[in-house]
Amino acid sequence: MSTIRLSPALQNLKPSATLAAAAKAKELKAKGVNVLDFTLGEPDFITPENIRQAAVTAMNAGHTHYTASGGIPELKQAVCAAYQRDYGLKFAANQVLISNGAKHSIHNVISSLCGPGDEVIIPAPYWVSYSALVEIAGATAVLVDTTEASGFCMSAEQFSAAITPKTRLLMLNNPSNPTGCAYPVAQLEALARIAVEKDILVLSDEIYEKLIYKGAEFRSFASFGPEVAARTIIVSGVSKAYAMTGWRIGWTIGPVEVIKAMDNLQSQETSNPCSISQYAAVEALNGPQVSVEAMRVEFEKRRNYVMERMRPWRSQFGITFAEPGGAFYAFFNVKSCFGRTLLGGAKVDNATDFCTALLEKAHVALVTGDAFGAPGYVRLSFATSLEQLKAGLDAIERFLAG
Repeated sequence: MSTIRLSPALQNLKPSATLAAAAKAKELKAKGVNVLDFTLGEPDFITPENIRQAAVTAMNAGHTHYTASGGIPELKQAVCAAYQRDYGLKFAANQVLISNGAKHSIHNVISSLCGPGDEVIIPAPYWVSYSALVEIAGATAVLVDTTEASGFCMSAEQFSAAITPKTRLLMLNNPSNPTGCAYPVAQLEALARIAVEKDILVLSDEIYEKLIYKGAEFRSFASFGPEVAARTIIVSGVSKAYAMTGWRIGWTIGPVEVIKAMDNLQSQETSNPCSISQYAAVEALNGPQVSVEAMRVEFEKRRNYVMERMRPWRSQFGITFAEPGGAFYAFFNVKSCFGRTLLGGAKVDNATDFCTALLEKAHVALVTGDAFGAPGYVRLSFATSLEQLKAGLDAIERFLAG
């Protein structure tokens, strides 16, 4: 009998559902099956040339060694300058920590602030790693269900009702993965007022901040006044806006004492983020921003095409959804399919069954909403070509028609 015993924090930890769905699609692809894969939230564009060239220049200049654990001064200053330029927010370099991607930043925040007995409020649907990272820290995730009718936005009343003496943090993702919801400014401001009134810290995950579409508006949570900013911990990075997912650079902006604690933690866990990636990120933030807008425009074209194709599904198949104002996801309700006979005789009872049958029968890969705290929903990433989207939506329609 094995004597290996996992830590309590990891005994029930499940792998990322998005990565697991992508792995299943890759298995079929390896067998020669043409899989239309819409699982990963990753821009399909190559990192812009000026950023790639900055990495080459950094290597040739010898920037291939350790840096300070919390990031190079040039990148911290670039982050501060970008927030001043884009949002009129003034931060000092000692309020910034550079990490190995935004997911690492989120882990640092939770591990630095939360522990056993603490509660973290998370609006659902939520990104798959949120609750897992809270559980790893030994804290409790308090899920607040939002509705399609509300655009999957949590109300101030819901936030207030979820607060208890154990509440340590609110985790807010705006725009949202998986729903694509972008909070209306007035609703975001109402949440900010509650945070001040109840003295609650807010982790504002703003990684999709540059991907906003017509009819929606982005406001950084820290922009609602000094009292709000004092309670806000911003997490973002270069992955989505600059097509730099593989470079693994994220950052946290927050109160000095929180950033210092996170830096101490990071120094023990990973040391510095990749030195070359940091110099590339400096160019991303300081250099021309035309590529950011060009990619956003293309994502909006794809978003509009997906919505145009999906709107008839409401009457044809009973599929419902809230139209996304940001990010690059369509999140739709497939409960009308449960118990029905779909393509190839497939019968499904839940969203996970739906995704499995869709992959096996129609060779289309989506992610189940069960992983996002939204049973009955599925997520489609439209961060891919219009040609791929057309083929995928055609295949889903055939699957739904049976």
